[in-house]
Amino acid sequence: MSFDVARVKAALPRRRVEYHETLPSTMIAAATMREPGAIVIANEQSAGQGRHGHTWHSEPESGLYFTIVLAPKVTSDQLPVVTLALGLAAQEAIGQVCGLHTDLRWPNDLLIGPRKCAGILTQLEGDRVLAGIGINVNHSSLPSELAAIATSLRMVTGRVQSREELLCALAGGVDRMVALLEEEGSSPVLALFTAQSSYVRGRRVRVDLPGKPLTGTTAGLTADGYLLLDGDDGRRHTILAGGVRPEN
Repeated sequence: MSFDVARVKAALPRRRVEYHETLPSTMIAAATMREPGAIVIANEQSAGQGRHGHTWHSEPESGLYFTIVLAPKVTSDQLPVVTLALGLAAQEAIGQVCGLHTDLRWPNDLLIGPRKCAGILTQLEGDRVLAGIGINVNHSSLPSELAAIATSLRMVTGRVQSREELLCALAGGVDRMVALLEEEGSSPVLALFTAQSSYVRGRRVRVDLPGKPLTGTTAGLTADGYLLLDGDDGRRHTILAGGVRPEN
């Protein structure tokens, strides 16, 4: 199903909205934009970016792949919390439009059950933050190498979902969450993320780090939005980055 960019522009009249049938990555295209709130959308990405150099499977006509340009009035130590705020906005939009509850896996994944349906990538560009969001919306199936770990909103609900409605809801949610962060600081965002994520506290996980992975039980978030882990080695670790997975 083709993407109705005219509908999105009509719903978001004060934003710059660019639509491309194919791009290497919306993050790369948005890097030249300076207008806060500007959105770059691609129907397909040939080199969609994920965390730690991973790629994002970007099937044409199926997913929602976009980058929104932000200029949050936050300090540098609040930037990790921006990613958490974006996750909350995506969770809210998926619930509102599709009627689905998603789990938040620190710091940037949205899950339905054990399978990932969306991911977020944030990148600092001067005084701007590029927020890349990829959501598996209308995929009817996924490649065999992803089938065990990923899903789509259509596969879960059994019906086609509106990518346009989802984008518009998400854009509004991002604005609200960033405003909350600017006006009230990190604490309410951290509290919301903790309440909405099964991964933040009391979850047995493995953290994939260079060298040896860590295993342990999650113990909350720091004031900067990093994950605390009570390791099986008897130490409390602050996880700054790394893939967090349930311990098998």
